[in-house]
Amino acid sequence: MSVETETLSPAEELSNFGRARRRLLSNPAAIIGIVIVVSIVLAAILAPYIAPYPNHAGSFVDFRHRHNAPSLEHLLGTDNVGRDILSRILFGYRVSLLLVVGVLGVAVPAGVLFGLLAGYFGGIVETGIMWLTNVMLAVPPLVMALAITAVLTPDLIHSMIAITVLWWTWHCRLVYRVVKSVVAEDFVEAARVAGASHLHILFREILPNCAAAISVKTTLDAGFVILFGASLSFLGLGVQPPTPDLGTMVAAGAQFLPEMWWEAVMPGFAVLYAILGFNLLGDGLRDMLDVEI
Repeated sequence: MSVETETLSPAEELSNFGRARRRLLSNPAAIIGIVIVVSIVLAAILAPYIAPYPNHAGSFVDFRHRHNAPSLEHLLGTDNVGRDILSRILFGYRVSLLLVVGVLGVAVPAGVLFGLLAGYFGGIVETGIMWLTNVMLAVPPLVMALAITAVLTPDLIHSMIAITVLWWTWHCRLVYRVVKSVVAEDFVEAARVAGASHLHILFREILPNCAAAISVKTTLDAGFVILFGASLSFLGLGVQPPTPDLGTMVAAGAQFLPEMWWEAVMPGFAVLYAILGFNLLGDGLRDMLDVEI
């Protein structure tokens, strides 16, 4: 697969951004990831307008068309109550992206803040934060999420809470490792000597050096959050019917395998498509920014 890139000016060629952009645009897998992620976002935003049967995203029932195989009328077939699977997948991406935004919107800032504090201040702050992080990481993520959602009423908000409780720990460990590697650098010492405050050093001197790693980690995590949320829904502890959710659709369709295979396989492929896109994009960003996660 060939990728055409625009000609860069000599000054841009010498810049870090220019070189990084060239690496990204010369990576076919990253381009595919961008296309997949953009298509998912557009599908979620435009679902009410592009879905063949938008009313099928709610409490719609049409038993005359239940278990219809893929056809021109229903490209991905229908489910056990006659709802169009393609329409519900498009609306299901809305739920998945809301989960990603909700979880990472809280977990990433929290993990970054704790990682900065632990790596910069050291001592009892480092010991306390990293002890808590290690304890949380020792608990199997799915087991913790199942315990939390079993206590709370299963819905989208509680799924977000269950996943967020665990997710900040990985970002904390990542940022902590980066901070420990730069906290003794000359530019940090120069800021201290110049009388800069701790807040200035943390957020103006150290945090920018963590930005590349955080960006890559967040992009890769988006796919795993979708998978995690789908797993909870598959087990009945996530988003509840009739709200269209990819994990719930897979669980409902699995009851009719192998005869009505499309009811489970098509939503499963939708989950795979999303995970593949975010992982390819994350790998492309990792190559572009030249960081290790």
